[in-house]
Amino acid sequence: MVFVKGPGLYSDIGKRARDLLYKDYQGDQKFTLTTYTSNGVAITSSGTRKGELLIADVSTLLKNKNITTDVKVDTNSNVFTTITLDEPAPGVKAIFSFVAPDQKSGKVELQYLHEYAGINTSLGLTAKPIVNFSGVAGNQKAAFGTDISFDTATGNFAKCNAGVSFNTADLIASLFVNDKGQTITASYFHTVSPLTNTSVGAELTHSFSSNENTLTIGAQHSLDPLTSVKARVNNYGKASALLQHEWRTKSLITISGEVDTRAIEKSAKIGLSLALKP
Repeated sequence: MVFVKGPGLYSDIGKRARDLLYKDYQGDQKFTLTTYTSNGVAITSSGTRKGELLIADVSTLLKNKNITTDVKVDTNSNVFTTITLDEPAPGVKAIFSFVAPDQKSGKVELQYLHEYAGINTSLGLTAKPIVNFSGVAGNQKAAFGTDISFDTATGNFAKCNAGVSFNTADLIASLFVNDKGQTITASYFHTVSPLTNTSVGAELTHSFSSNENTLTIGAQHSLDPLTSVKARVNNYGKASALLQHEWRTKSLITISGEVDTRAIEKSAKIGLSLALKP
């Protein structure tokens, strides 16, 4: 596979800040176990407990040259299938996915990465499909993109977003206009110390329809090469923190918690995630 340095895809804009503020936080109990067969098939079993509800699924991942097949079955007997063809042409990735027994779930997706552009387009496999297109132009220092979804059944745009990102060696700033201009979001990610993976970030969202602002700030720090901590708080008084430890190679245990500082009398949410890989 040829690695192309460039602006990436639209989903990459602001990703570092989103990962810092939201990734790995959860209030449920989750267990994931991955094993590998002799012919290289990866089998992953996972279960998540949400209150009294238990959600489980089993997935198999098979790679054969540049074709990856991922099949997942959940407790509701839904079968999720994703087939990815990597590099059929330079910089191109093709993805075909569907969910059985939903006959309208089929979708084909094409991604193209270039030194100065990134394009992602998808088409639903129905008589009147939803067409999605996202594109980014720029380089590793500055990029501008748009994300559009058009419903051919109604003739309306279901989604119309735009974003811009500015990157330096230790700072990433992003600005989004979402929900057809009804919401604006600004975020930043700053690397304080690469040696200890210490970073800070913030996200501010303003809704024009409700005239409300949501501000979330967070930080992360590595206590040692195998242990990291993260924390965040928003302007509504909800504070969260997590501790993640790699107790063996690729096997992670994550403990997270959330408390509403404006209602301390309410019980805090505690989440536990255990991911095991051989």
